[in-house]
Formats: sequence, structure tokens, C-alpha cells
Amino acid sequence: MRVCLLSGLLTGLLSLAGCAMVDVSSVSSKEFVALRRGDVLTTGELSNSTRSALQVLGLDENTCEAQAETCRNRLRTEPGLSDEQRMASLSELWLQEALRRETESRLTPGSGALKIHTMAAHLESARYAYAYLFFTTRGPTQRALEDRQAQVRDYYNFSTQQAAIGLFGLYQDELQDASQSEGLYQLALEDWTIRGSTVAMSLNAFSGLPKSLMTATELEFGGLRNQYRRDGLGAELVAAFGDRVVNATDANTPWNEMTFPVFTVLLKFEGNSLDEVLKTRNVEWLGYDPYRSKSTFMAGTEVPLAANFTAGYGLWLARSGFAQQSLLTLVGRGDALEKPRIYLMQPYDPKRKVLVMLHGLASSPEAWVNVANEVLGDAVLRENYQIWQVYYPTNLPLAFNNRAIRDALSETLKAFDPKGVNPASHDMVLLGHSMGGVIARLMVSDAGSTLWDGLLSEYAVTPDREQRLRSKLEPLLKFSAMPQVSRAIFVATPHRGTEFAENRFARFVSGIIRLPASVLSRVTEIAQLLVDPDSAAPAALTRPLNSINNLSNQDPFVNLAATLPISNRVKYHTIVGNDTPDLPLEDSNDGVVPYRSAHLEGAASELVIPSWHSVQERPQAIVEIRRILREHLAAHSMHARNGLN
Repeated sequence: MRVCLLSGLLTGLLSLAGCAMVDVSSVSSKEFVALRRGDVLTTGELSNSTRSALQVLGLDENTCEAQAETCRNRLRTEPGLSDEQRMASLSELWLQEALRRETESRLTPGSGALKIHTMAAHLESARYAYAYLFFTTRGPTQRALEDRQAQVRDYYNFSTQQAAIGLFGLYQDELQDASQSEGLYQLALEDWTIRGSTVAMSLNAFSGLPKSLMTATELEFGGLRNQYRRDGLGAELVAAFGDRVVNATDANTPWNEMTFPVFTVLLKFEGNSLDEVLKTRNVEWLGYDPYRSKSTFMAGTEVPLAANFTAGYGLWLARSGFAQQSLLTLVGRGDALEKPRIYLMQPYDPKRKVLVMLHGLASSPEAWVNVANEVLGDAVLRENYQIWQVYYPTNLPLAFNNRAIRDALSETLKAFDPKGVNPASHDMVLLGHSMGGVIARLMVSDAGSTLWDGLLSEYAVTPDREQRLRSKLEPLLKFSAMPQVSRAIFVATPHRGTEFAENRFARFVSGIIRLPASVLSRVTEIAQLLVDPDSAAPAALTRPLNSINNLSNQDPFVNLAATLPISNRVKYHTIVGNDTPDLPLEDSNDGVVPYRSAHLEGAASELVIPSWHSVQERPQAIVEIRRILREHLAAHSMHARNGLN
């Protein structure tokens, strides 16, 4: 009997030992990353860290979803968790609540109360994230390599973004009233008080508030190869000050600042300790220009500012209407552009050098879509340059555009820097493609009397008519290099014209080009002064005076312009396309411009790239442009160290 009992007992113990409490299995690398980094933002489910914190208190995800408020209260008050665990988990739970309310709000259109509840939940999530980041025992730098801190930063950024967008939409009238007085505002949201200044939403020359705010991180752009941003703290937003780019003919000045500027928003919660932050219902809205501010101090800690450098530029191009307008301008139809515009890609900065971009025939700033974006994406270039896009009517003769663009740039510089003492007013760089390169060449050349003498040699002009011609033509034909420019980059530029302008298609297009009425009257008057009515008209006036004829290799003006000396103060570079690899370099062309016309003696560098005429979009060309811009910075930094001008 005893043996049987012992045997039974032993069997039972062995049976119990066989019920292992822990087993082991392997996970894939994808599952490993999901376990470490998955959370309510990325997967829609709570993170492993928050689930672990709940389990310490005997809670689980399902219970918390069914009894959210009770769960958050227990997490806030019961012992057993560190402050870091508690703050991070509460931030995620409040974010889960805000996302749930956002879903309900979409299903219940017009529910203002639900939208307010949603924003309040986002404020709670941002507040607990803020407390975790700056008021727990360890600081942000001590947790710099931890996944959990990156998650909590994202909770703060996302909730700040959603709260900012929601507050702007809900309280736009109150904010507009504040912007028209001292700019300070105080908003009430449930038991929260939000304070700030409307100046933080402007950051440019536009008066009043933007029409809307958009989330930069949610915008995608076709046609842009890359989107550039900077990791850090804050919501990345775009302010829309108009539905599209300002019409050039409506403005009294020749420039516009960016109509879709980007800015970064932070929410700063009142309090100097963890307890004070958790008790406060006061929060301050802070806005920053990411081009001017790389970091800021929060609760005594310097933190990098999040930023998006592509969204505003991409939105500007997408809503510009440039593509259609540039073609209509060529034939004098629709909302035609009549004079150059200077578009500043960011608020004017007196300390940054200016990079001026000039597009080609029948084109617009869209020609520089990836060039400009890649410059903005290069931290060194972004911190030292500001981009000015020139949009000009490409139907005008070269001499007219040269004069008009010079005047527009000079007026813009004078408006921002009347005394011309800022770094932005010196050592500018011109970047021109195709016809824009020809104009850039004129802008850095000294004409002296070459063009004027060449004109007189072509025509038998009486002394009386010559005097009248001087008043009309000297501003167009006698000029010096712009003193503000010290470097130029010519891309696929027909310095000596191109035979492409003589083919059948080009002749057809030339025939349908229409000049603006104001320019046409000037051209007609000049033609009447040049041509003696008693003699046959010279060959130069047997065809319309316009941009395409100017680009012909048979055009007297472009051939004379090619002989003008470039100022010895200006370093210049050429980038050339080659679409005829089977031909010797000297006989090659890019499909539009022959190498012989694009090549310039004395260039500091020349790069030939296998490409059609739109060579500026090739990655090799963009890398070369960036190299030249860095070289320009290095050269002038050395001059500054040596005390040179």
C-alpha cells in the first residue's frame, strides 16, 4: 500500500514537472522590430512598454480599452511604476483616446463638442509626454539611444500637431482679432487655457493670419525625388497664405515671400517640477522658423527643433499654376506675365547669401524643382544660402529681360537692405539654365559701348534719330556687371545662340509669340527709329524681335553679347549636356544647344554630362551645383579670415 502511494506521489510530481511555466521560441527580425517599436501610432495597438506597465498593476489592454478613464486613473495613482513608465504610458493612453475620438468625430460631422474633446485629449497626451521628456529623473540626453524616448517624442509631436491644427480651425476668428491688435491671444478649451502670439504663425511679410494650417508630414509630392526634414521636437506645419502664388501683375513690388512657409510649433506646459506640470491647465503655443532656429530650450534643456524643408516648397509649386501660365505668356494669352517676379523661398535672412535661379524659354521656377529641393536638403547650404527664384516672361527679347531682372533684383535687395551692408547683398550666385543662362551672362558682363556701336554699324541712323534712340536703347545696351554678384553657374546655355532656333518648329513658335502691349509699343517705336522709311528694312527687322529669334545663332545681338567680357570679380562655371555620345565633344549637342555655344573659355570648371537639354535635373548636375556652392562658401570664409572683401 505504502509503495503504491509513493509511486502515485512520484508520478504526480513528475507530471507537475512536465508542465513547464516558461518555454522559448525565436522571432523574425521584423517581429523583433515590431515588438520594440510598434505602438498606437504605428500599429494602432499599445506599445509593448505600455502593456508591460499595465500588467505590473494587474491591468491589460482590453480592460483599459473598455474602462479607459479608470485605467488611466489607476496608472496615475497606484505605486509600482517609475515616473518614466507612468508618464510615457499615460501619454500613449491619452493619444489612444484622442485617436478614438477623432474617428468618432469623422463619423459624426459637425460635432463641435467632440472636436473639443479630441483636442483636449491631445493636450493631455502632449502634457504627459512633455513631463516624461523634461521632468523625470533622467534627462533627454541620458535616454538619447532609447526607443521609448523616440516613441514618446513622437506622441508629443503628433499631439502637438493635431492640437495646433484643431485650435487654429476652431478659434480662427479670435486669432484673427488678436493678430489685428497686439497679436497676443488667450483661448479656452474645456478647462485648458492656451496662450500665445499670432506672430508665431506668420514668420513672413504677410499681414494677418494664414488662411489655413496644414500638416507637413502628411503631404506627398509627385515630381520631387526626396523630401527633406530634420528630426527633433515639435509639430511640422505649413501655413497657407493663399490658394496659389500671388499674380505678378497685381503686386506693387517685384518680389513675393513664400506663400506657403513652413514653421514648427511647440506646446510648453506651465510648471517647474513634475507635480506642477501634472497639475497645470495652462499651456503656451510657441512658433519657430526652422530656417533660423535649429534648437530651443525647454525646461532648461536644449533640444533640436523638428523641421520640414520640402513641404512648403512642394506645395508652392503644386499650386503655382506656373506650367500653364508660362506657356500662355509666350503667346500673349490668359493671365500673361508681363514683368519679372522674384520669389523668396523663405523669409528674408540678412545673413544668408542669395542664390538666384533663372529658368529657360517657355519655362518657370518648376525647372528647378529638384535643384532647389536638394539645396534646401543640404544642411550646410541651407544654413548659408537663401534661394530667390526669378519668374520672368520668356517672350521678351533678351535685352529687355536683362534690364528688367536687374531692376527687380536691385529693388528687392534695396527693400530689405537699403544701405546694402548685409551679407545677403554681397557675393550673390546666379544659376541660369538655357535662356536664363544667357541672361545671367549679361548680368555679370560689362557691355561698354560694344552693343551700341554694333547696332549703329548695322543701320544708317541719322543724327536726329540716333539721339532719340539713345534715350530708348542705352538702358538696354549699355550696362555693367551687377556688383552684388561674384559667381555664376551656366547650365546648358547657348551663349552663341543655337541653330535649333532656326528649325521649322522654332520658326512656327516664333511666329505665334506675342509681346505684351507695353513692350510691343516700345519695340515698334525702336524699329521705326532704326529703319529709314525711304530704304529697305535691314535683315534684323524682317523677323519679329522676340526671345526665340534672339536665341538664334544668326542673331546679331546674341553674337555680340557673346563677345562681352565677364567681370573679373566673377568666377563662373559651365554644366553642359551631351545627347550625342557618338560625336566628338566639339561637335556634340544636348539636342538643343551645341557644345561650341555652351562652352566658355576661362570657366573655373566645366562638367559635361550625358543628358538632353534639361541637364539641370540630372543627379550629376545637382551634385556639381552643390559642390560649386560649397566652394563659394569656402572661398569667402577664407577671405573673411584674411580680412579681404
